[in-house]
Amino acid sequence: MTSSPPLIAHVIHHLWIGGLENGLINLINRIPEERYRHAIICMDDYSDFRDRLQRNDVEVIAIHKKPGRDPIAKWRLYRLFRRLKPEILHSRNLSGLDALLPAYLAGIDHRIHGEHGRDMDELNGSSRKMQLLRRLHRPLVKRYIPLSKDLEYYLRDKVGVDGTRITQIYNGVDTEKFSPAPGERPPIPVREGFADRDSVIIGTVGRFQPVKDQMNLAEGFIRMLDDHAELAACARLVMIGDGPCREPVMQRIASAGYSDLVWAPGSRNDVEDILPAFDLFVLPSLSEGISNTLLEAMSCGLPVLATAVGGNPELVLDGESGTLVPAADSRAMAEMLERYVRDEELRLSQGEIGRRRAEEQFSISAMVDNYLVVYDSLVSASSG
Repeated sequence: MTSSPPLIAHVIHHLWIGGLENGLINLINRIPEERYRHAIICMDDYSDFRDRLQRNDVEVIAIHKKPGRDPIAKWRLYRLFRRLKPEILHSRNLSGLDALLPAYLAGIDHRIHGEHGRDMDELNGSSRKMQLLRRLHRPLVKRYIPLSKDLEYYLRDKVGVDGTRITQIYNGVDTEKFSPAPGERPPIPVREGFADRDSVIIGTVGRFQPVKDQMNLAEGFIRMLDDHAELAACARLVMIGDGPCREPVMQRIASAGYSDLVWAPGSRNDVEDILPAFDLFVLPSLSEGISNTLLEAMSCGLPVLATAVGGNPELVLDGESGTLVPAADSRAMAEMLERYVRDEELRLSQGEIGRRRAEEQFSISAMVDNYLVVYDSLVSASSG
């Protein structure tokens, strides 16, 4: 009788549209079914984003944890782990820490914790409270997987994790799905008259939340047009995504009188078709791990204007494949937006370099292989 492949229980905050969630689904979809089984446990809840899973054997479970301390949620986790009997627990980010003690008590020996980025409570990793929280959970973790060198240094220098327990793995991008459009740039799927072939499309993709700081991009766009009115004839802004900060951003653009130059359709399921229609991709975040959308933009042959935070400098070669600017600096944002709008040669040359970097250094197959090395090393150690 053939035994089932080992089960990995992935614990995340929620399975909604987002970079971490997209990366997890990409990983599960590409790990051969004969190698590992998977379950996704959401501390909060999940949405129809789970439909992007291409395997029908992945159980998705919502814990519905209450804000703050919730002992009942930990009890649910313990009972769940006892039922599932996973070989590996792979928790991610702050909310995933809650799963470590129940997993230990349930007898799960192989406990991995991933760090994918920071939120508004710890933008630069200086929060002593968050450092202490991670230190307290440190004995429960066998292996750490940070997505960036920046997060690796944080774990080592601020949390005190021994370097031998850390395996840094970059996100990967599907360079076939996300690729430059052959021939002429495709049209933006928006109202007639929004843009033409001479327009310069500035675009961003991401959930509208404080840490993503789309307001800074909006302010930079407004400042650029206020200072250079002639650019209103060609500059257009596309903002894909939804979230709590969307309405204030739209109101600010409307108050400046530039609503006709902006398209913000909310969340889209055809980002791979829209990205190649951009001329410039902008990531205005206050903090980042390794941005999936930034990698997707690079893979589509776009130059990138990003804030110099988190893992962004590890992806963007400043002055070669894009430009890094200080976070929350609308003047710097406006100055670089103007430069890119005016300089087509710069956009094309940097986009070509970004595409090569995506193909050579950030392939999704390399990402999957790196995770499998970690998973296999733990499983083989216990069976050897």
